[in-house]
Amino acid sequence: MNTHWLDKTAYPFTPHYFEVNGHKLHYIDEGQGFPILFVHGTPSWSFEYRYIIKVLSSQHRCIAIDHMGFGLSDKPEHYDYSTQNHSATLEKFILAENLRNITLVVHDFGGPIGLNVAMQHPDRITGIVILNSWLWSSKADPDFIKTSKILKSPLLPFLFRYLNFSPRFILPKSFGDKKISKSLLKQYTKPFANSSQRNGTLAFARSLLYDQDWFETLWQKKSTISHKPILLIWGMKDPIIKPSYLTKFLSGFPQAQVVKLPGSGHFPQEEDPEMIIRSIQEWLMTF
Repeated sequence: MNTHWLDKTAYPFTPHYFEVNGHKLHYIDEGQGFPILFVHGTPSWSFEYRYIIKVLSSQHRCIAIDHMGFGLSDKPEHYDYSTQNHSATLEKFILAENLRNITLVVHDFGGPIGLNVAMQHPDRITGIVILNSWLWSSKADPDFIKTSKILKSPLLPFLFRYLNFSPRFILPKSFGDKKISKSLLKQYTKPFANSSQRNGTLAFARSLLYDQDWFETLWQKKSTISHKPILLIWGMKDPIIKPSYLTKFLSGFPQAQVVKLPGSGHFPQEEDPEMIIRSIQEWLMTF
């Protein structure tokens, strides 16, 4: 793909590719040691973890994938972009690379995608970092009920495919005190060059509508990982995944360590990377 837009100073990593279903999944693999595996959500890609990887790769092997349809991975127009298939792909990647002693870092949709794999292979997981995510049905949540009405709109495919709605409009509004710059936003909009390459973001929007029961099945299996060291890092000004979701996580993982970022929104790894790096470094030293 054409990557003339890519800021290689901000993202100076060597590209790697993993073939799956006849397409290329892009990932980065920096440093050596026990692996830290970063799993992004929507409408994002491994770029969101660049600050953390630049620092932690001096002591750890940092691996970050781009889901199919995102970042520098292939974006076939016709593909199974379901959340469940992204999780199956992540599982294939972990098994093919024979990753063990993994510290898993998940954000947004990366939560259900990555934690589903963790619950299927708990023996491969050493610890888990969760940034502004979820792992249960939101059917009864008043905010979700409002959002679901928008998700059901017949205009949704048009907005996502032709206006690149998710990265252009939703992402900037999800930040807290520190707003995203136009130059930085370009790194999130440009991977979706044309309408045929935007079905990945649309599929995640539809997942919110149709996969709530699946999310709830994951919550019911949480005991398979509840004994693992868990670090919850939360942007408290997230207008999408609010602090009540942090409370819910703590009800299921009461032993988890918590770092609250009062000024950060949905992308704390963009908004307060120094605090996240320090928190992860200190947490890693505890086990």
